[in-house]
Amino acid sequence: MLIIDASAALEYLVPQGAEIEKKVYKIKYPGIRYKELVPVDTTANPWVQSVVYYSSDVVGQAAWFNGKAQDVPNVEAIRNQGVTAVHMGSIGYRWNMEEIAIARMMNMNLSADKASGARLVAEKFIDQRAMFGDPEKGMQGLTNCPYVTVVPAATISGKTTWADKLAAAQPASVLADVNGLLTGIYTGSDTVEMADTLLLPISLFTLLGNTPFNAYSEKTILDYIRTTNVYTQETGQPLLIRGVRGLDTAGAGGTTRCVAYRKAEEVVKMHLPMPYRFLPVWQKGPLEFEVPGIFRFGGVDVRLPGAVRYYDGA
Repeated sequence: MLIIDASAALEYLVPQGAEIEKKVYKIKYPGIRYKELVPVDTTANPWVQSVVYYSSDVVGQAAWFNGKAQDVPNVEAIRNQGVTAVHMGSIGYRWNMEEIAIARMMNMNLSADKASGARLVAEKFIDQRAMFGDPEKGMQGLTNCPYVTVVPAATISGKTTWADKLAAAQPASVLADVNGLLTGIYTGSDTVEMADTLLLPISLFTLLGNTPFNAYSEKTILDYIRTTNVYTQETGQPLLIRGVRGLDTAGAGGTTRCVAYRKAEEVVKMHLPMPYRFLPVWQKGPLEFEVPGIFRFGGVDVRLPGAVRYYDGA
């Protein structure tokens, strides 16, 4: 029986849409990195307008003390309040009467391609803002927090970029740059913080992964960095290294930017009160039916800037 009216089309679409959603939510999308690189908190009310968070630190110094004295040194707790605004985005998909009628006539299920595409577009939207923020909404991202220390690339024998250092047969200097970045966080925090994650521009990630450490070794420079970085040597744990698109021009003056940080909720967090969801199908026009999709999230909060560091111009 052919579908010839809107009510019959809607009756057919509702169960079809429910099955499509189940399939789409199970799909893992390549290239979406924010859930791997940033702790994501989905516990807030889906319709919350903002999220309030607190960061704290303790200052004070012990000193020698005479038992008859009364001026005991004290510590002071510094507590700062931050507010992250939550905004809503949307992307959906639609069907027309002809598509629905043909599927029904041929006893076929509707394809999940449109729904999958809508969710992928939403995830890309969130991913981009998790990494680089959004000036329109006043969002900051993991890679461009204004409170994080930015270190310019070290110049060794007149060479600054890793490409030039490798061309001059100085692979050890690249390893020294990486360890200097990681060590800077360690020493800058009075040996409290250690970065366990390193994000590299795609061009540098590829360069290091394709360049042998020397003519006598089968290991690449990236292999050496994975095993001889100071974090791994100190803790015995692997350093997470990922290439991230967009970092090739994220540094000062459009240069490359490497990002080192400790991936933990007390350091960085992104609030996603409403992960992408489909709303009920509704009739958009005389022959069209739409399935809206919405999501709500805030920018990335860098709560402990001292546990994060940027390295520009490598």
